[in-house]
Amino acid sequence: MIAPKPRAVKARSRIPEDSPKQHARRILASFPTAAGRGAAEPLSWRRSEVRVFPTSGVVVLALLLASCGRGAGDDRAATAAAPGDGGPAGPPIALGAGAHETLPWAYVLNDPAPEGATPPDPDEVVTVPGSSLSLRRRDLGIANGPPDWHPDGHPPMPEIVASGAGEGVLPCGYCHLPNGQGKPENSSLAGQPFEYLVQQLDDYRAGRRRTAEPRMGPPTLMTTLGLNLSATDARVAAEYFSSLEYRPWIRVVETDSVPLTRFAGWIHEVVEGAGAEPIGERVVEIPEDLERTRLRDDASGFVAYVPRGSVARGRELARSGGGGRTVACTFCHGAELRGIGPVPALAGRSPSYMARQLFEFRTGHRDGSWSELMDQTVAALTVSDIVDLVAYLASLDP
Repeated sequence: MIAPKPRAVKARSRIPEDSPKQHARRILASFPTAAGRGAAEPLSWRRSEVRVFPTSGVVVLALLLASCGRGAGDDRAATAAAPGDGGPAGPPIALGAGAHETLPWAYVLNDPAPEGATPPDPDEVVTVPGSSLSLRRRDLGIANGPPDWHPDGHPPMPEIVASGAGEGVLPCGYCHLPNGQGKPENSSLAGQPFEYLVQQLDDYRAGRRRTAEPRMGPPTLMTTLGLNLSATDARVAAEYFSSLEYRPWIRVVETDSVPLTRFAGWIHEVVEGAGAEPIGERVVEIPEDLERTRLRDDASGFVAYVPRGSVARGRELARSGGGGRTVACTFCHGAELRGIGPVPALAGRSPSYMARQLFEFRTGHRDGSWSELMDQTVAALTVSDIVDLVAYLASLDP
């Protein structure tokens, strides 16, 4: 299969076609740092050039950032947050921090089953709204591939997505769903750039991308699957998922309290009749309809409860860098945060997934070709910053 030809954007200066990691280091060197800048001194960036070009068989995005420093009148200038105005709360995340211990709401470890719980009848025939398909519960297992409740909602699935590729390579569509919308315990793949998806699968295969919490089943499974996936199957899967349109999937609600939940199936499940509890410093992402999610209905999305004020605080971080605490997401991921070239889209994606990725960039579990571009972005982030960033990003229209 031939990769889509990269779209060239005219550059004003020639860039040597060396390795992606060398390009990342060169770009990283242009980033302004907190050193030598006063606490209230504004940070100004202007993107001078974006270029997509092939190098060593991989399509790479070169973001040449110029005019760093003070910029009078620049509408992107950010001032440091005053106390009480959304400034950093708590220390930056330590390099050796435990994943579940730091972000238990994102790195979900299942609770024991409730005493006396009765498992569902495996021979029960189940259906979902808007589908003519009927299946027995026992037919929903991963060995049978993803239940295709809505076949008209996506193109025909290639074999790697529908059936897998033998021992150690499970069908992609079972976890990420046939339409690529994904779930909080994995990721949404629909509409992400072909080049980005191929690069991530290459990183898994080379051991450059690993989970920070091996006890959490789905990320650990993906690490193993990535090691066994062939380069050919990776490109077929990437071609399929990148061709899909990602649609609104996450409903973000700011609140002071949330329904009491338990961890099951690697996600938050509401405990019916158990009341509510303070949301605290976390995101609680739950199914809009738990039964439909259990049936792997790819037409039923999620609601993400986030702390009050987190969306506005996250917007400040994502669009201006929060007075130098981080690097604005818009510089690499685009003005609307829908991605540029091989850089992935963030808008409207799962906040639980995005929180795990920020943590894993910080701890070095994501160490692919372009990971160094994220080093300064995550270096000073606190748990509160991560909550605010992912709340804002998830709230955006994809």
